[in-house]
Amino acid sequence: MQKAYKLSIVGIGYRPLSTRSHDIVKNADTLLASSRLLDVFKRYKEYEAVKDRIQVINSVPETITYIKKWFSQDTSGELVLLASGDPFFFGIGRRMVEDFGKERIEITPDLSSMQEAFARINVPWDDAFCISVHGGPDIAKRRALPYEVSDIPSLIRKYPKIAVLTDRQNNPARIAGEIGTAPADLRDGVEIHVCERLGYPDEHIWTGSINEAAGMTFTEPNVMLILRPASEDRNLEIAFGLREDELTHRDRLITKDEVRAVSIHKLRLPAKGLLWDIGAGSGSVSIEAARIVPGLKVIAIEREEEQVARIRANKMKFDVHNLEIVPGSAPDALEELGAPDRVFIGGSGGRLAAIVELASKKMRAGIIVINAATLETLQDGIAALERCSFATDVYEIFVSRSKIVAGKKMMSAMNPVFIVKGERG
Repeated sequence: MQKAYKLSIVGIGYRPLSTRSHDIVKNADTLLASSRLLDVFKRYKEYEAVKDRIQVINSVPETITYIKKWFSQDTSGELVLLASGDPFFFGIGRRMVEDFGKERIEITPDLSSMQEAFARINVPWDDAFCISVHGGPDIAKRRALPYEVSDIPSLIRKYPKIAVLTDRQNNPARIAGEIGTAPADLRDGVEIHVCERLGYPDEHIWTGSINEAAGMTFTEPNVMLILRPASEDRNLEIAFGLREDELTHRDRLITKDEVRAVSIHKLRLPAKGLLWDIGAGSGSVSIEAARIVPGLKVIAIEREEEQVARIRANKMKFDVHNLEIVPGSAPDALEELGAPDRVFIGGSGGRLAAIVELASKKMRAGIIVINAATLETLQDGIAALERCSFATDVYEIFVSRSKIVAGKKMMSAMNPVFIVKGERG
């Protein structure tokens, strides 16, 4: 009968092994470790007893292949994978569970590098925003929060305390250089801490400014902490609720505040993914959505050059790094874009059916929201969505705003707008 194998993942790096971790390592038939972690493990008292059972593998794909082969064997045995710190904190633990199932895995963590880094500078980390830019494209696809280095300036606006797991390419100097492109109000007073080779005999904590960090070379591995002083103005910054008069636009050709609020609500924006804003105009929906969800990539598609210039101006004003602008007419301009999770259509140039059809082909599941000012557009939108197997709902928005007439407040009605929502999957 084939044995039910178990993979044990033991975190190392910062403290002696716990009793449970010690027993797991001691009883292992084979231990897997990278060259870097082997150097760390040599400092542990358990090393001498098990050193002849250690297999060095330096790539994640090769490690996966080895473990799969191990699970396919018919003889008994225990396999241990040595990991860095807490394997479930931006580490190998997530990948192991995804590939082999949580029932076949036991994880005994060490401290995380983030814990150690904040302890070194005596700053609490329970309110820190932690991200990883470590590990390249494969790891990026699997991260719970898939942020890029270019996202960090906009994250600083929202989070005064950010911790970043870095790598050789996405290093502290590059990150500091990116922060240096942010508006002055974000950069002022920012303090950088780079914690190099935590847990090693030669660990070093560097503290300095953005400009200093941008010109330096740091020893790997390292963790970068970005701290900016809290201010009352920043704490009161509006996260949702941009007014029309705060955005550059043409002759009031802009999605009205109340309609924009309902449209964004019906989009049910995910924490990560891709939003297309088609016929973006001045970019009000794009800007608002990008500000609300920093982990969401937003693409604004607009055919008029003047409007594209307005979107760029609004993007710069509100410093939304997760917004990309694509000049061109839909649906042609959509052909080379990635598959969207959400689509907002504010203008279609008379090609609504073709736009919905192309978006439908690209997206497996998701939501499309259409704003319609006329009954014809309403009918075309419903028909196009239903042909593409979207379940549809329609909302009619009536808005009246107060205005002063003869010294008194009166209500003035605006033209109604239909919001068509199509959802699939």
